[in-house]
Amino acid sequence: MKAAISNNVNYKKQFSVVFIKFAVCFLLMGFAYRLFLSSFVQFSTVEVSDTAFVSNKTSSDLTMDRSTSQNGKCDLFKGDWVQDPTGPFYTNHTCYSIEAHQNCMRNGRPDTGYLYWRWKPKDCEIPKFNPKKFVHMMRGKSLAFVGDSIMRNHVQSLLCILSQEEQGDEVYHDKQYKSRRWYFPIHDLTLSVVWSPFLVKASIFEDNNGVSTDTAQLHLDKLDDVWTRQFDNFDYVVIAGGKWYLKSAIYYENNKIVGCHNCPGKNITEVGFEYAYRKALNSTLKYITRSKHKAYTFFRTATPDHFENGEWNTGGYCNRTDPFKEGEIDIRDIDEVMRKIELEEFERALRIGSEVGLRIRLFDTTFLSLLRPDGHPGVYRQFQPFAGDSRHSKIQNDCLHWCLPGPIDSWNDLMMEILVSS
Repeated sequence: MKAAISNNVNYKKQFSVVFIKFAVCFLLMGFAYRLFLSSFVQFSTVEVSDTAFVSNKTSSDLTMDRSTSQNGKCDLFKGDWVQDPTGPFYTNHTCYSIEAHQNCMRNGRPDTGYLYWRWKPKDCEIPKFNPKKFVHMMRGKSLAFVGDSIMRNHVQSLLCILSQEEQGDEVYHDKQYKSRRWYFPIHDLTLSVVWSPFLVKASIFEDNNGVSTDTAQLHLDKLDDVWTRQFDNFDYVVIAGGKWYLKSAIYYENNKIVGCHNCPGKNITEVGFEYAYRKALNSTLKYITRSKHKAYTFFRTATPDHFENGEWNTGGYCNRTDPFKEGEIDIRDIDEVMRKIELEEFERALRIGSEVGLRIRLFDTTFLSLLRPDGHPGVYRQFQPFAGDSRHSKIQNDCLHWCLPGPIDSWNDLMMEILVSS
């Protein structure tokens, strides 16, 4: 009897061991099968590890679209403009924030072909800017654009697109309405433009039409506190130098004159704008990389103008109605000099940034802008320039800024793609 019980117990023990082994084997096979499937399944939502982004992962309309590339790498800033029949997000009737000089449709520009193009990188596809995704991604954040009137142009474009999702409330402006701030209460997003055309401390004697009463004075060793005193409040910053450095100016260091650019008759050594531009960008990027506050930084390159047969004050104009193709236009020498300085100073900042945990990205709008001579206001910087008495007056062209809507709207596609891909 004891032998029978012992045999029965041994049998049960053997059965239990076999069962456990079988169960473990089954679980391992199931786990392997799950791993096998996971390598092929494309999930509808993408986890974003960067804590700067807040997204509702349960909502499919917040899925982050990624660029697709045949070789796994894609330079977003090398490509061409391709026709886009869908047209712009907005018009002058659906956006309140278009500045009068860039409101080409309201001002009477008769052609509309310039509205139906989008930027297409060579090796990948990027989606059009999605305002719903953007405001969710930037919830609770502050985004600032620091620089000259091209920055203001860009901010107005972004405001117009975002207004299709949520209207921003203006909560601040300076006396000249050059520095402004908007707040989006539903998403707790703050958007600012900070007017600082030289980025360094400067005394400027110029009206809104670009007419100067005296030579600008730049302190190359002192950054403009208009932007530095606000810097710690910004989570994201887009910053750039630009064409203001081509203007006549006297340069100071340690409160002493060290030279000038284009200042005949003043008995001051001509050192050229290159000297000042490099100094200013170096100081700006050094400040950003050394700051304890690590704002996500876009460093934008300068954008070329398209004045033909003269400059803005010597009868230059821009009346083209189609984009250039790559190879149909060369960058001007002066723009190439500025770009070379920008890239060299950015590379220095990038090396330092990688050591201190700063995320800094090059926002290289030079060549994609070079291909769009058709996107400027031209004579339509003013209302109905050929109507009534206006047709007999001298008309000033704007071949630097961009019509809204217009090519600058594509800059937002690129900005969002960089943020998402980060």
